[in-house]
Amino acid sequence: MRKKEQRDKLRDMDNAKLREELVDTKKELFNLRFMLATGASTDHAQINLAKKKVARIHTILRQKELVSASSAK
Repeated sequence: MRKKEQRDKLRDMDNAKLREELVDTKKELFNLRFMLATGASTDHAQINLAKKKVARIHTILRQKELVSASSAK
């Protein structure tokens, strides 16, 4: 999936779904790191993609939080 499509998909999710996606991605990142440490995988790119996805989700959650805070005033 292209970055823009993935970003738009994440932005369309509500906060509960985003938090679910965040938990799933963190579990995936843990598993990828574990596989790398045990030698089951040598694909460093997947780890970087997972880390970027976690950061992207955190950013979108924060943006939504700021928008809701500014509209509440």
